[in-house]
Amino acid sequence: MTIIQNSTVIQQPIGDVYSFLSDLNNHQQLMPDNIYNWTSTADEAQFTIKNMAKLALKISQRVENKELVCVPTNEAPFEVSLRWQVEEAGEGQTKATFIIEAQLNMMMKMMASGPLQKLVDHQVSRLKEVLG
Repeated sequence: MTIIQNSTVIQQPIGDVYSFLSDLNNHQQLMPDNIYNWTSTADEAQFTIKNMAKLALKISQRVENKELVCVPTNEAPFEVSLRWQVEEAGEGQTKATFIIEAQLNMMMKMMASGPLQKLVDHQVSRLKEVLG
């Protein structure tokens, strides 16, 4: 299992950060420029990654003020889950961690690790910008 992750501390209470992340409509604000054709509800999102693939994700698990897990709704090229974890980091602060877990063979790992790490880094920094 390949695990790619990044964290940031946001100057917002945990409830506010969790509430933002638990609605997939908000995740469009966290996406990089190579994402288009975005459609979403609170529980599902569909989008296209430029020159790559069309993806559809749904929230498979919610643990209030702790964690949110998304999985593909249709057949993905490899097993993958996207997980946001939030924890208190002091008075009115929240540590948010974005984790992608993927079942990648060596070839896929060489090709996908870089882009997946860029995606994780981008989403974490955008979350900090948006919720600042």
